[in-house]
Amino acid sequence: MRRARSTTRKSHVSMLLAGLAAFLGLVVLGALVPTTAHAQLPGESPGALATGLHIDDGRLLEGNGNDFVMRGVNHAHTWYPGETQSLADVKALGANTVRVVLSDGHRWSRNSPEDVAAVIAQCKANRLICVLEVHDTTGYGEDAAAGTLDHAADYWIGLKSVLTGQENYVIVNIGNEPWGNTDPAGWTDPTIAAVKKLRAAGFEHTIMVDAPNWGQDWQGVMRANAQAVYDADTTGNLIFSIHMYSVFDTAAEITDYLNAFVDAGLPILIGEFGGPADQWGDPDEDTMMATAQQLRLGYLAWSWSGNTDPILDLAIGFDPTQLSSWGQRIFNGANGIAQTSEEATVYGGGNPGDTQAPTAPGTPRASAVAATSVTLTWTAATDNVGVTAYDIVRVSGSTETTVAASTTNTTTVTGLTANTAYTFAVHARDAAGNRSPRSATVNVTTADGGSTPGTSCSVGYRVTNEWPGGFQGEITVRNTGTSAISGWKLVFAFADGQTVSNMWGGTPTQSGATVSVANASYTATIPASGSVTVGFTANKGAVNAAPTAFTLNGATCATA
Repeated sequence: MRRARSTTRKSHVSMLLAGLAAFLGLVVLGALVPTTAHAQLPGESPGALATGLHIDDGRLLEGNGNDFVMRGVNHAHTWYPGETQSLADVKALGANTVRVVLSDGHRWSRNSPEDVAAVIAQCKANRLICVLEVHDTTGYGEDAAAGTLDHAADYWIGLKSVLTGQENYVIVNIGNEPWGNTDPAGWTDPTIAAVKKLRAAGFEHTIMVDAPNWGQDWQGVMRANAQAVYDADTTGNLIFSIHMYSVFDTAAEITDYLNAFVDAGLPILIGEFGGPADQWGDPDEDTMMATAQQLRLGYLAWSWSGNTDPILDLAIGFDPTQLSSWGQRIFNGANGIAQTSEEATVYGGGNPGDTQAPTAPGTPRASAVAATSVTLTWTAATDNVGVTAYDIVRVSGSTETTVAASTTNTTTVTGLTANTAYTFAVHARDAAGNRSPRSATVNVTTADGGSTPGTSCSVGYRVTNEWPGGFQGEITVRNTGTSAISGWKLVFAFADGQTVSNMWGGTPTQSGATVSVANASYTATIPASGSVTVGFTANKGAVNAAPTAFTLNGATCATA
């Protein structure tokens, strides 16, 4: 059974719209002013009481003092306990961390100590830092089915024998989004109490706490009370987690929020975030990822696979070879995981003894040159330990700009301008962060704009939910050709007077029965043999027949 992910997309639209207005007052509501931290012995650093992963001077560090920046994804283990291969798959794509969904038994089936121990073992076997979270607390105070942070704390205490000794590898995220939009000010005291309860029980792990307002803190409660919560932890080993979805749809909102914590010396990461637009807005994932990289803050994308709303699946059907557009953005895009992730040194990543850079990759070769994209392929670099990723750069005179990253020796660069000359080159990187000399360059001129020649496609249309007067649908557009499609317009017609009311993954224009859908920025490229998915809601009458014909960039598509 597919489960809905736990963000404001599950809450009512009216609440979110009210929240957007309230968000504008965050600076007044929640200005962070650094105050004196928890008591320390003379000369003692904030992380001195820590074992393993710990906080020092507002940063997450490993036990050896190495700065650790989380780059990873969320995985819905409690609902898909058989998908254990997922941990190996996300590691192979470059992640250094996975946030694992667990249940304390309040709402879903409780994950046993044996199961949790197995998850930790799999994280370690795959050289991943493991963030464990209880999901049952999601939306407490608004969702009647949600459990309390106190109940979650008791669950963690029941797992103490499994967790003790794993402080180098495990972070305890007490409860997911532990307050809804109803009286979020009530979040502070239970959060402090849960932190104190775990410390009193002898936990030495870094503890992570999520924000209220379904994780998005649009009323500024966590921002205003962060210092008080942090001071309640006698070890100082506590990190705050903000979840960024539709509330965070402008660069100013994102940079203001994250910089407020950094300026106050308080540790923070983006514990969940989404990029695809939906009926509540269009999150600015580009700014989220760029700002996280600039400030050296962690981020964990939602989510690997299995969402009720599949637009948020990074991998389609848990298949790492079938990354969605969202998955490609997270793993291989600018400031993505492949480009920025560094393995924890507890596993040997970033080994200071490895100072040898990889050799330069071979000269890139261009293929599938389209109006807004090009595929580049090069001979792999070599390294004394191993090449982990490649940075693809645009060269302009003496300036380089990273435009993509890849864990293999090929990538498709998107977002280009038609009929424009570009120069590209490639660097290789190893696990220690050593970067190779630049490859030789390749010059490419993109094609003229217009439809993609020889477009070959198939379209699948299905109704995913239906109610009196309306329904939700999904359209999967597959490129059955041998070259990438860059920029597209899908056209079809309804037969029974249906009208689109909202769409994500594309921008609709409807004239009578005819609907034209232009790609969104994150669905613009459909790789050869790949697909993108568009979701929508629509109004309907008594009859709701599916469209029978589709064209893509003027070419007729097969129906699937």
